[in-house]
Amino acid sequence: MVIGIDVGISTTKIVGINNDGRVISPIRIKATDPVTSLYGAFGKYLYNNKIRLEDVEQVMLTGVGAAYIDAPIYGRPTDKADEFLSDGLGARYETELQDMIVVSMGTGTSLVQCKGDDIRHIGGIGIGGGTLMGLARIMLKTEDIKTITELAMQGNNANIDVKIGDISPYPLPGLPKEATASLFGNAKSNASREDIALGIINTVLQSIGSSTILSSLGSGIREYVLIGNLTLLPQCHTVFPAMEKIFGVKFIIPHYSEFCTAIGAALCHKLPR
Repeated sequence: MVIGIDVGISTTKIVGINNDGRVISPIRIKATDPVTSLYGAFGKYLYNNKIRLEDVEQVMLTGVGAAYIDAPIYGRPTDKADEFLSDGLGARYETELQDMIVVSMGTGTSLVQCKGDDIRHIGGIGIGGGTLMGLARIMLKTEDIKTITELAMQGNNANIDVKIGDISPYPLPGLPKEATASLFGNAKSNASREDIALGIINTVLQSIGSSTILSSLGSGIREYVLIGNLTLLPQCHTVFPAMEKIFGVKFIIPHYSEFCTAIGAALCHKLPR
């Protein structure tokens, strides 16, 4: 078995891929630092899945926290995988697509273009989960993601955003009246917490979606694979389908969307050196 580990600063994701190429029971562990998070995740993963240490052929590390790890994990062969390559390989494994833009929605957002075996980082934006949490701390006085999403489920973005229909009696070329003209452009000083929460989430997700579409211009790619923790937000299932209708593209959230980078790290072990 090959173990892939995506080491974050406070959260570590771990998956195993067996000899049949099947992903085994991914898990996520939170801790106060990347080293504690990694070793805690590794031990828990082996214990939960009744895997013997000697059955681990290789450990592959990726993610920003991997830089803090300089020794083999519990004495097993350990190597590091390029994070952007891991994003691409993991998304390809999950979707079986050859041509796509992989949108890794983490603290910020990175964009990886895949055309067959040509996998390359093409850019990103400084908007992501970190933006969502920072704005929520300032505007909602909370950083509890469950509270934020529950508030947002009760919000009405018509009270926060300016729509095309608010500024024009007719649709604009390529833009229906319900399309967003200005995020937070309609917000009032007495806006409800529910509306603010929805506005924050919409701002982050629409910004990511728009940047992704722009990044693919001229590439011929119209399929975008969303990975990372933000894919768990229920609002993804309204924001991205709305953008699909407007722009004629396809946003895809794989089954193991939050674990794609760890899956890709494990797959890097089989690549020729």
